[in-house]
Amino acid sequence: MNKTILVIEDNNDIRENTAEILELAGYTTFTAENGKKAVEIALKEIPALIVCDIMMPELDGYGVLHLLKKNKSTENIPFIFLTAKTERSDMRKGMEMGADDYITKPFDDIELLNAIEMRLKKFEVLQNQYPTSSQGITNFLNDIKNAGAQNLSDNYEIESYHKKQTLYTEGKRPRLLFYLVKGKVKVYKTNEDGKEYISDLYNAGDFIGYNALIQEINYEDSAMVLEDAEVLQISRDDFFNMIHTDMNIASAFIRIMSNNVKEKEERLLNLAYSSLRKRIAKALIEIQNKYGHEDINEPIPISREDIARYVGTATESLIRTLSDFKSEKLIEINGTKIFIKNMDKLKNLLN
Repeated sequence: MNKTILVIEDNNDIRENTAEILELAGYTTFTAENGKKAVEIALKEIPALIVCDIMMPELDGYGVLHLLKKNKSTENIPFIFLTAKTERSDMRKGMEMGADDYITKPFDDIELLNAIEMRLKKFEVLQNQYPTSSQGITNFLNDIKNAGAQNLSDNYEIESYHKKQTLYTEGKRPRLLFYLVKGKVKVYKTNEDGKEYISDLYNAGDFIGYNALIQEINYEDSAMVLEDAEVLQISRDDFFNMIHTDMNIASAFIRIMSNNVKEKEERLLNLAYSSLRKRIAKALIEIQNKYGHEDINEPIPISREDIARYVGTATESLIRTLSDFKSEKLIEINGTKIFIKNMDKLKNLLN
């Protein structure tokens, strides 16, 4: 991890003292006494983070930020302003230009180090490439939470839900973001004939219901608990505070979510054009992987009816295909339980 920091400050004592604090904490520092020199150093050294005074000769802090944001090699460097000013208008101007944080002078050592550590953690998270799936979104939000954007577990109570209880219903206005601590949840749509189609399955560690919140629309599906669950409920306002406090967080989250939407579109195409055998094989693999069973001796953890709804077929059609898979020794059926016996051959059906 890059631990170089550029300190820009025209006051010699503050500049040297800040650099000394950072070096004692294990950072490598560059220093500049004015904005013009700072831009030259930043373009040459590409520091991990910049701490910059606002009021300086030759080029002030706003000018430094403006020039660095225009350059591709420096546009994403976390930027913290040091300022003696506390007026909201000055703080707002800096944030609108893309600053990440403010520290008001005089500041103590711990305040400075904490601010820098949090910004570097958050920047590292934003550089990660997250999978284009609901799990990718979950991992991203968990990493952001751990980087200091929101300490959810300290602020919210965990609610218990029983099997077949509903988290939310299609057509209702979203008020909460749900975090599944324990258990399993299905998200489904119901057509005009009352037939159910499962659009997603969630496991412990997943966030649920973010699409409607982000788009500020009514729920387009319903969510029901498949087995007893523990759910952390995050208010709509707190969720928006989490993503609105940092535009980088918001843009990264939206980027992941748009990829997730693309993945769902591909799944719908698969339902439309793939053979029933392929669709059922793919569903069995996805469900087994989703619920983390590396041991194939563990049964598929949802009912035949829900597998059929996930595939988008009649239960009778599913049962016939499962019977074929059993005769081909791809799966084993023991009562109501389905076991995958040959994952490699099942995957070959997808080719």
